Amino acid sequence: MKQENNKTNDNLIIGRNAVLELLKSDREVENVLIAKGEREGSINRIIALCKEKKIVIKNVDIKKLDFLAPDGNHQGVAANVPAHEYSSIDDILAYAEEKGEAPFIVLCDEIEDSHNLGAIIRTAEACGVHGIIIPKRRNVGLNYIVAKTSCGALEYMRVARVTNLASTIDELKKKNIWVYAADMDGQRWDKTDFSGGCCLVVGSEGKGVGRLIKEKCDVTVSLPMLGRVNSLNASVAAGVLMYEITKQRLG
Repeated sequence: MKQENNKTNDNLIIGRNAVLELLKSDREVENVLIAKGEREGSINRIIALCKEKKIVIKNVDIKKLDFLAPDGNHQGVAANVPAHEYSSIDDILAYAEEKGEAPFIVLCDEIEDSHNLGAIIRTAEACGVHGIIIPKRRNVGLNYIVAKTSCGALEYMRVARVTNLASTIDELKKKNIWVYAADMDGQRWDKTDFSGGCCLVVGSEGKGVGRLIKEKCDVTVSLPMLGRVNSLNASVAAGVLMYEITKQRLG
């Protein structure tokens, strides 16, 4: 009988028993990957625990699991765990208060590329951002690639993971934080007043900021596009805007 391999590889835990024990613990779980068609034995218990704990389940082709765990017996299931502990929005706001500064937050709307999120975290740390907010669904979490791309910045950046971005924006507004969407057809970035509490919303390259989220924002800001392409890499656009906000905050 082939022995189950309970190893962790780049924040990936594989094997039915290993994933079950992970789900029973208090450790944070990004998501659980289950091979399509796997619904026998302990897989059902894994699915039930995921639903109980509101952990995202992704049904994937078994070839993807074979690729992610080439040296281990994944048994049709794997779990991604974060490379760094998550913070809360209260942690972010408390940090800003501790520094005696108006909150400066970056909110990511469906950033699915790990390299982009890692680059955003790296620039955010350099710009004095107090924290980053990401959604639990349709957004990359704090995986190994994000940590590596951030070049150590993740160790100093507070990242909160929320269920609902729209309601989160409403809560930030109640705390006198203005919310700015980085998207097309907005006012000029360098003519926008970013003083006071500020939350910059950055969307994915493909879709930009979602319609509902954009409607929740107070202001839409845009960067000039003088070439033939109509969009910038998400992390590049975020970087330009973060430095404009930092410039204004420095006076």
